[in-house]
Amino acid sequence: MSEESKRSGGGAVVAPLISSTDDRRSSSGSNPGKKVVIKSADMNEDIQKEAVEVAIAAFEKYSVEKDVAENIKKVFDKKYGPTWHCIVGKNFGSYVTHETNHFVYFYLDMKAVLLFKSG
Repeated sequence: MSEESKRSGGGAVVAPLISSTDDRRSSSGSNPGKKVVIKSADMNEDIQKEAVEVAIAAFEKYSVEKDVAENIKKVFDKKYGPTWHCIVGKNFGSYVTHETNHFVYFYLDMKAVLLFKSG
């Protein structure tokens, strides 16, 4: 894991959809009711924004966390090449190794999404 993604207090701010970890607020745009908080990131801000948008769409389409994670992973595998990994849930721990500039961990309302590329 890169030093940038380990930093405490995290929170790269991405466009109007995402607030920092210290400033939780409703997002704007196409999903005004969603609260998005980037907890840690080592990823281009445009791709972070896309990850959030893909996650929002997946949560709207699926109700099971496994299916949400599968959808996000497949979208990123197709667009950015293999191998992406995605974990979605309310309560989990992780310690992962990722390719540089290919890691984001964020909350969408009360669900956490960990998305990273490795392998």
